[in-house]
Amino acid sequence: MIAKVSSCSVTGIEGFVVEVEVDISGGLPLFNMVGLPEISVRESKDRVRTAIKNSGYAFPMDRVVVNLAPADVKKEGTGLDLPVALAILAASGTVPPDHLKSYLFSGELSLDGDIKPVKGVLPYTLTAKEKGFKGIFIPVENADEAALVDGIEVMPVRRLSQIVDYFSGFLDLKPHQRQFTSDPGIGRPDYGMDFSEVRGQLHVKRALEIAAAGFHNVLMTGPPGSGKSMLAKRLPTILPDLSFPEAIEVAKIYSVLGMMDDKVPFSLARPFRSPHHTISDAGLVGGGSKPVPGEISLAHNGVLFLDELPEFKKNVLEVLRQPLEDGKVSIARAGMKAVYPSKFMLVAAMNPCPCGYLSDPQGKCTCPQPQIQKYRSKISGPLLDRIDIRIEVPKIPYKDLGSGSRGEASAAIRKRVDRARRMQTARFSKSGIFSNSMMQGRHLKQFCRLETDCEQILEKAVDILGFSARACHSILRTARTIADLDDTVTIKRRHMAEAIQLRNYR
Repeated sequence: MIAKVSSCSVTGIEGFVVEVEVDISGGLPLFNMVGLPEISVRESKDRVRTAIKNSGYAFPMDRVVVNLAPADVKKEGTGLDLPVALAILAASGTVPPDHLKSYLFSGELSLDGDIKPVKGVLPYTLTAKEKGFKGIFIPVENADEAALVDGIEVMPVRRLSQIVDYFSGFLDLKPHQRQFTSDPGIGRPDYGMDFSEVRGQLHVKRALEIAAAGFHNVLMTGPPGSGKSMLAKRLPTILPDLSFPEAIEVAKIYSVLGMMDDKVPFSLARPFRSPHHTISDAGLVGGGSKPVPGEISLAHNGVLFLDELPEFKKNVLEVLRQPLEDGKVSIARAGMKAVYPSKFMLVAAMNPCPCGYLSDPQGKCTCPQPQIQKYRSKISGPLLDRIDIRIEVPKIPYKDLGSGSRGEASAAIRKRVDRARRMQTARFSKSGIFSNSMMQGRHLKQFCRLETDCEQILEKAVDILGFSARACHSILRTARTIADLDDTVTIKRRHMAEAIQLRNYR
């Protein structure tokens, strides 16, 4: 007898339906699995056989063949344990096979028949909804994650026997009801830090406000202890909260890696990733023999902070160039190709020289010029050209450090950033982009209306400072954001001058 049960697997972060087909026929006892199963899937044979026996059901002592379709795509992960077991039970007559067709199943089986949590449940549930399934059976621990998706029944189960009893009519299971909504007021993040805690550095705060408003990349250069890392860590507090669709995009990436928080599976907080400078290129961009998302994808719709930028290996930094342009990473391996989203805001910090005191007015720097040049050359021109805002973060004077007055709070800054972002959302509603930093040449011509003498200022800056065409476009994008913060349609002289100033520092 042949039985079919639907499950799911992922390529990149997108799910696809896997048809688990089981045929039981006469002959010597055999349990064979075909359809390009990976090692973790092939090992499921022993888990499935033992789980079925320990759940009180007879495993067929015949020829059992399991096919995972489509057969030309590799299947990996332990989530196929449950559908394979159900297909075997359906083929042997223990479960009515017709009742299983409306649902998708995923779960790892323990040897006693318990169902353990799996990775990638959110993409699985989205795929189940897209393909028209009535519901999805998943482990109890994954229920809140799956419940992020509206319009589909989420059926959490603890044991294999519960599913058999449900489809045999002996047990009533209720769909899981999520404990949160897509209301923007739910899940509002509490960062536990605020811009008002930063003393001085008013020009740096202004630059970060502009960066947050337009999603621009930033490079901060200054001596040790000047506050670069402290400012970067507070940047998410002035960024707009994630919209519900953005939060789902982020959650899919974390779900594939098994990094979803079981207690709080949904958050409007923008990701903030700060990898150590010893990270490999595969760890940063993604990859491996079995491709997985890297840090830049984990920072999708949020901030990627690279502290001590020149300490990163040069080949690691160079792989950032294409993702900064495209907003995605394509990783090709034999027989498969994975695409991961990577629309992130790059925030980097570095010292002006190896010892860090080149810009110190007291002349503490002892680095020879060739050493300084070698240190700075670790950051290539093409990568530096993709950073819109470059600012110096000087040492804080004691009068600012010892001042008892608090600076402007993050909430006040975020209001201005929110207003600028809403202007951009309306502006780009039909353009396929969402921020000023993503504008290309055609967008600049359409949306960057310049005041009379602005073009002359930009022309002089290009001639005198030697800006490239990419740098020229970068200045226009930054000027557009500054104008948005001023709530003006036309880019004025002061907007252009500030944008050039923010670009000029090396």
